[in-house]
Amino acid sequence: MKRCPERRRVHYDDTWMCALMKSSFVRIWVLLIFVSPIPAIAQQASQNPSPMTDTTRPHPRIAKVEVPGRRTDLAALKGAVLFAGPKIKTDKPVPLIIHFHGVPWLMEYHVAKHFPKAALITVNLGSGSRVYGDPFVQAEMFHNLIDEAAKAVGTKKGWSSITLVGFSAGYGAIRAILRHGQYFQLVNNVLLLDGIHASYIPEGKRLADGGVIKEDDLDSYIKFAREAVAGNKRFLISHSEIFPGTYASTTECVDHLLSTLGIKRRAKLKNGPVGMQQTSEVDVKGFHIRGYAGNTGADHGDQLQAMPDWLKALKIK
Repeated sequence: MKRCPERRRVHYDDTWMCALMKSSFVRIWVLLIFVSPIPAIAQQASQNPSPMTDTTRPHPRIAKVEVPGRRTDLAALKGAVLFAGPKIKTDKPVPLIIHFHGVPWLMEYHVAKHFPKAALITVNLGSGSRVYGDPFVQAEMFHNLIDEAAKAVGTKKGWSSITLVGFSAGYGAIRAILRHGQYFQLVNNVLLLDGIHASYIPEGKRLADGGVIKEDDLDSYIKFAREAVAGNKRFLISHSEIFPGTYASTTECVDHLLSTLGIKRRAKLKNGPVGMQQTSEVDVKGFHIRGYAGNTGADHGDQLQAMPDWLKALKIK
């Protein structure tokens, strides 16, 4: 069966983004799949771009800035860049954050400001979850990546913790990594930012039309969630209400995850970070869900801007 969730992609560039905003159709399409430095490539079933815009919430954006630190292209994987801030102490264990999908400067800004003693690897591989998942099907890829990063940082006592962050299509890499037992045990924290999808069965047949979610696409996340509920891991998912139409949305996938675990959401109306509007939540030991209003590209992009709030909730050490 051809897999569906390969289209949650992003193309972001500060210079030409403003020009494109004059075209409402292009604006919606670009913003819906917000923040990737690599051009979009057509892959399998496309999502239905949202025709909606939002002028109610503020959707602030951080101005581009280059923070102090050392950057190293990692040979293990083209598109992987290590950022080591000036406050890293190599004589102590160092927290490692690996972020999949999103412009490096923004991730570096977040980490330098809020987690200055952590090392960061940003990974940008292109468009769709498959391009992120495929390299990590081979178990040695993840080992080579974190081993090379440790040597480049110069840490003498290794990593104190490993946190995986996936925005949008980046969830594909994390899913593949967690399918390897040795790395499932090694990873301490997972943060998914508006990125957890699955195919419909039959392909493209929505739940409302009698389709079902392909559970294999969520297998490693269900397993990790069970460990988080038991208090052994930390797992946080934050999502909007965007509905792709041709494959299961983040809301549908989270609902399926919760149903499998026998957990119910709580309605929770409150202001969220960067002007977001929270609508629901789940908190069970190390397992956390935050549902937010919005089905526009700007709402999708808000998730990335607010990343530090959720990283803090993971209590990275």
